Amino acid sequence: MGELDLLNYLEGFITPERKARILTVLEERTNYITVAMEDVFQMHNTSAVVRSCEVFGIQDAHVIEGRFGRRLDKNIAMGAQQWVDVKRYNSSLTCFETLRDNGYRIVATTPNQKAVKLNDFKFDGKLALFFGTEKEGLSEGILQKADCLLTIPMFGFTNSLNISVSAAIILQHLATELRKTDLNWRLSESEILKKRLEWTKKSVRSIDDVLARYHGLK
Repeated sequence: MGELDLLNYLEGFITPERKARILTVLEERTNYITVAMEDVFQMHNTSAVVRSCEVFGIQDAHVIEGRFGRRLDKNIAMGAQQWVDVKRYNSSLTCFETLRDNGYRIVATTPNQKAVKLNDFKFDGKLALFFGTEKEGLSEGILQKADCLLTIPMFGFTNSLNISVSAAIILQHLATELRKTDLNWRLSESEILKKRLEWTKKSVRSIDDVLARYHGLK
């Protein structure tokens, strides 16, 4: 009951409208789909993908930073990283194995037209969408080990898209399709409580002082 007691206390410091907004957003949140970005060079691209995750209700994003270091720009993400759980890795293999061990089907995005077309993709369990660097795409290791290759159909002379554009297109389509299914895609009750508490803390001004007063009452 400790977390619930704290949540009830903290919600007294936010408006009813803010509380309702948190609940509404959490109702649509999912970790059934997650995103992994492999060594993206342009910082604004990583940040834009995180923003797309937040917009389309994807709770987790995984950032592989083995080659170029930290790749998030808080100004471009426009605060989205506050509401998305960003997990960082030093190697593609560690990220890949972590997601597979957690039950995710690994889906590698690629402009290869032999890959499954986005409109033809069918859900078969939780999926982790891997996106690669701007010029080179995903590493051969990820492409070879992936459970599925996925592509966006294109009909012009250009056969590739910026990573942030690709991610937005794919996430919007798959998130919409997922919500039409009977799959258990929503967060669990315990996950929702954890996020409610975390997001409420972020919504309270002078949270450190408020928490100090709360613990002083116990």
